[in-house]
Amino acid sequence: MRDAVIVEAVRTPIGKGRASGALAGVHPVELLAHTLRALVGRSGVDPALVDDVIGGCVDQVGEQAMNTTRYAWLSAGFPDTVPATTIDRQCGSSQQAVHFAAQGVISGAYDLVVACGVESMSRVPMGSNVPPGTDPFGPGIAERYPEGLVPQGISAELIAAKWSLSRTQMDAFAATSHQRAARAHTGGLFAAELAPVETDAGTVTTDESVRPNTTVEVLAGLRPAFTDPAFTERFPQIDWSVTAGNSSPTNDGASAVLITSSETAARLGLRPKARLHSFAVTGSDPLLMLTGVIPATEKVLRRAGLGLGDIDLFEVNEAFASVVLAWLQETGADPAKVNVNGGAIALGHPLGASGTRLMTTLVNAMHQRGARYALQTMCEAGGLANATILEGLS
Repeated sequence: MRDAVIVEAVRTPIGKGRASGALAGVHPVELLAHTLRALVGRSGVDPALVDDVIGGCVDQVGEQAMNTTRYAWLSAGFPDTVPATTIDRQCGSSQQAVHFAAQGVISGAYDLVVACGVESMSRVPMGSNVPPGTDPFGPGIAERYPEGLVPQGISAELIAAKWSLSRTQMDAFAATSHQRAARAHTGGLFAAELAPVETDAGTVTTDESVRPNTTVEVLAGLRPAFTDPAFTERFPQIDWSVTAGNSSPTNDGASAVLITSSETAARLGLRPKARLHSFAVTGSDPLLMLTGVIPATEKVLRRAGLGLGDIDLFEVNEAFASVVLAWLQETGADPAKVNVNGGAIALGHPLGASGTRLMTTLVNAMHQRGARYALQTMCEAGGLANATILEGLS
């Protein structure tokens, strides 16, 4: 049976998703095009050999409409004979792109494929694809959930309440994320994965949202971000402890991985970095919404025939501190193995790019630490989650 391996992985530095952000002046098509050029250039492959380009993007409207992935490939200057598509599984879009790409390689449908993602939240703000007054759900959802679904921030509060997570716990987790990310930058641990971006203001080389001096005391001064009297009445268990400081920020960024089989890699003289070992995707309660990482972890481990103790490193997307802390409680994973170079609370969460950003960081961390197995999982709006297990290759 054929396998699927990652032979190259790159990402941009992550900018703040605001008008003053370091990457706000870069069109999202160009941001992804830059990443694709870096990916192909570092691998040395002939771009004409790529069978498909699968990209994730969440808010597919405005400058991110019209199949952004296709135009990024063309903007990169690559052959127009190579197809591309853009997919949306919310925050897990580019992790799902990896699954589709790897499954295509394993099945024999592809020999060489790019999985990637982009989001420019400064230029296309989150929710831009749902204009005011629009109902994206329809009458069937209203009938099934008569009290209504809730925004992600409320889900994060409900998770904190259900797992008895204190404000101090969440702030401590957030501070650790910043400290780890700052150490990783200082120690050069991101050097192999970053593709610096040239802008009119200069070259962007580091992740803009990392705050090295963040402490629990600093974070304790922030106000709750989602306080709402209507939700207080509906959910009296909420104590309003989720803040901007213990949540991921809005960001701009792009990332990409090159996937092939071991056989094709040998034929093309490419060196595999990691094998895509097992995959899972799950659905869960759309009210809690962000807890799918728990059953997804269980499912992917079962499919892989592995136990939690076999996993050397974890990447669990830090959409909110409460999500990762609830996952830690339920799985019993060692916190020292989770997001070892910081997570989205510090590095940022450019929605469609985050799946392959996490994977790029994870592949490099595996190499740096000599890890055999690593697990990545991502919570997604609507009560979804992806999970992937990677196997290190010496």
